[in-house]
Amino acid sequence: MTGIIKLIYTGTGRRKSAIARVRIKPGTGQLLINNKLGEEYLQYNPNYLKQSISPLSILGLQSKYDIYVNAYGGGLTGQAEAIKLGLARSLCLVNPDYRIPLKIEGTLKRDARIKERRKYGLRKARKAPQFSKR
Repeated sequence: MTGIIKLIYTGTGRRKSAIARVRIKPGTGQLLINNKLGEEYLQYNPNYLKQSISPLSILGLQSKYDIYVNAYGGGLTGQAEAIKLGLARSLCLVNPDYRIPLKIEGTLKRDARIKERRKYGLRKARKAPQFSKR
């Protein structure tokens, strides 16, 4: 019986209202987000780019995997962090030994902060109408 080698690994990352479905496969280190080059989609912002591929740089695998991302919701900051989490989760599927260094660096941690809901009687979540004594 021959073993089947799985070549595509998937991971989902979320932050605020942004969701990123990340697929990686062995390749040359290309980053495609919503069928656009990663640099173009992230508006050539080096911080967003560095942050989204940080799990690969932690493990020293920058040019080993091609990354295909479907990202939607939120803004670029939320999407970049969602890509980081999805990439880290998919790398853990590639090799379970990658989990320890990624966990130490904090890339496997989900940032659960979301917008607080609006309460009745208030203008926003906590902003009250102006108080007038007389």
